[in-house]
Amino acid sequence: MNTNIARHDTASISKIDYHRKNQHFSGVVWLTGLSGSGKSTIAKLINQKLYDQGVQTYVLDEDDVRHGLNNDLGYGERDRQENIRRVGEAVKLLVDSGTIVMAAFTSPFRSDRNQIRHKFRENEFLEVFVSCPIEDCEKRDPKGLYKKVRIGEIPSFTGFDSPYEPPHEGDLVVHTDQESEESSSERIFHLLRQKQWI
Repeated sequence: MNTNIARHDTASISKIDYHRKNQHFSGVVWLTGLSGSGKSTIAKLINQKLYDQGVQTYVLDEDDVRHGLNNDLGYGERDRQENIRRVGEAVKLLVDSGTIVMAAFTSPFRSDRNQIRHKFRENEFLEVFVSCPIEDCEKRDPKGLYKKVRIGEIPSFTGFDSPYEPPHEGDLVVHTDQESEESSSERIFHLLRQKQWI
C-alpha cells in the first residue's frame, strides 16, 4: 500500500443520509454464473423494475467494464482476479452513495466473490447464482463465444478448460433453463423486498 495516500473522510453525508433521502437501502445484487446463463438480462430487468419505483440503481456489466475500467486486463487467472477486485471497489463506492447495484459478472472463483462480500456490511451483499447447464448456455451463445471456444480461438474459457465454482452459501439460486429470465428477476425483486432494501 502506498503510504503517501491518505483516505478522505466523505462522511459529511453518510450512507444512512442517502438511505433517508432515497427512502431505500443500498447494496449489491451480485449475479454470478456461466457466460450465456442470463445474468445481464436479469440485471437489466431488475434495474427497470427498481427504476420504475423511483429507486436509485446502477447496472455494472462484465462487457461494459472490460471495455473501459478494465480494458488493460486479459483472461488469465490473475487478470480475472484483478478484474473482480476492481469491480468490487467500484461497487463499494456506488453502494456508499446510496445506490442499489446489479453486478453481472461470471466471477468464476468462489474466493474472489467471498473477498468482495467481506467489503460490505451484513445484508449489503446478495449473491445470486444464475444456474444454467453449459449445454444450454452454448445453445444460446448470444455473443458467439462458445463457437470461438470450439475452434480454439479462446483459451481458458470458464466451464471448459477453466473451472466455475458455484456458491456454497449464496442468497438465491435461479435456474434459467427451467424458468424465464422475467420469472428469475421477479424472484430476486421479491428477495429485495424480503431483505427490506425497498
